[in-house]
Amino acid sequence: MKADDKNKVLLFMLDLIETSKVFWWKFFDWLAVISWSYLIFVSFLAMIIGAILGLGGLIPFLAFVSIMIKSLAGGKRKAELVASDALTRADVEALERRVLEAEMATLQAQIEPHFLFNTLALIGQLIETDPQQASIVHTHLIKYLRAALPQIREQGGGKLGQQLELSRAYLNIMQARMQERLTYQISCPPELTHLAFPSMMIQTLVENAIKHGLEPKTDGGHIHIIARQGEAEVQVEVSDNGIGFDLHADDGIGLSNIRERLKVLYGLKASLVIEVPETGGAKLTLHIPNT
Repeated sequence: MKADDKNKVLLFMLDLIETSKVFWWKFFDWLAVISWSYLIFVSFLAMIIGAILGLGGLIPFLAFVSIMIKSLAGGKRKAELVASDALTRADVEALERRVLEAEMATLQAQIEPHFLFNTLALIGQLIETDPQQASIVHTHLIKYLRAALPQIREQGGGKLGQQLELSRAYLNIMQARMQERLTYQISCPPELTHLAFPSMMIQTLVENAIKHGLEPKTDGGHIHIIARQGEAEVQVEVSDNGIGFDLHADDGIGLSNIRERLKVLYGLKASLVIEVPETGGAKLTLHIPNT
């Protein structure tokens, strides 16, 4: 036999061995995950077909070997497969979480310059007309940046108190812009301020309330932020008495981003509930589980 022929035979045998290993482990994994009743049913059906085809004792032997393999090693292999699947799902969820937080940071980075430019323009205008008010707005802007920038860099969560202070600084700046057309109130028990809370969510709801609820209204309105302890969860409600909310309209980018982040961070344990009070305006409530 020539050397080339020997090499071809060797390669064929190696391929055959590798293919056999693949089929063996697939068969082994199949045995590990199927139920006993299904295995017995398949074995019985195979023995009937084997008898019809005249395969003698081959099929009963294979059935006996399969039952022995499942009895001796099936449980361990099944546990390994379950653990592997759980680890894979955890890795995927962690990756989804990182991607979503990165998207949130990118979105926020796109929003921030617009807000900053408007605020700086307001300060420049006030310097000419009301220097004392310009100094106040400048102080609020510094407070806002101190609260916002670390959260954007960390791309994670923060404390509820930090999120509320961020919204307070933002609302103070918006008050300087909207004058008497905007009033607000923030209510939060002191014992809740240290609790972990996703970054920028409350801020998004506040911005949404001003943009879609109060700014289009001639006489403006009032925003009320209420944080309360629920059963195994923290609830933060952002309500306004603006022009109202269309429950049949699609969520905007901000609200869609919140829903996606809640899904990735907490699964079905968290939610964003939108309501339209009988008195008008809108009420949006974040339900965040205690972790």
